[in-house]
Amino acid sequence: MNLKEIKDLVEIFNKSEITKLQIKQDTFEIKLDKNTTSIIAQPAQSVSTPINIPASTPAIQTPAASTNNSGDFILSPMVGTFYHCPSPGAAPYVKVGDTIKKGQTIGIVEAMKIMNEIEAEYDCKVIGIEANDGQPVEFGSKLIKVEKL
Repeated sequence: MNLKEIKDLVEIFNKSEITKLQIKQDTFEIKLDKNTTSIIAQPAQSVSTPINIPASTPAIQTPAASTNNSGDFILSPMVGTFYHCPSPGAAPYVKVGDTIKKGQTIGIVEAMKIMNEIEAEYDCKVIGIEANDGQPVEFGSKLIKVEKL
């Protein structure tokens, strides 16, 4: 990767909701982490050089395709894999017809081996489940269709 490609990558990373990114290409490796606001770019098997960058602001929203575009939805705040249940074989967090409270967990998005609980932002009733269990989702993907209460 050349310097321009690295700068473009950092700019895209800062504008996204992704908190960690690691890329390896031949002898080049770059790790980006918003939690520590530092970037480590290094050739493989050499000393790392941190580059400080400011934490990002809101990301560009890319809505996912849905069969029903009207109504309110709980959207994925990140890229990852969506799960309805806390573990395989367990009961789902929510089902169609359930009334849920603000802050209640509606599912999990696994991103980089970290399980991120997705919570309702307001009191609502579940109208439909938009994302399948184990489905890859993007930032802004519709997870659950709801009716605000």
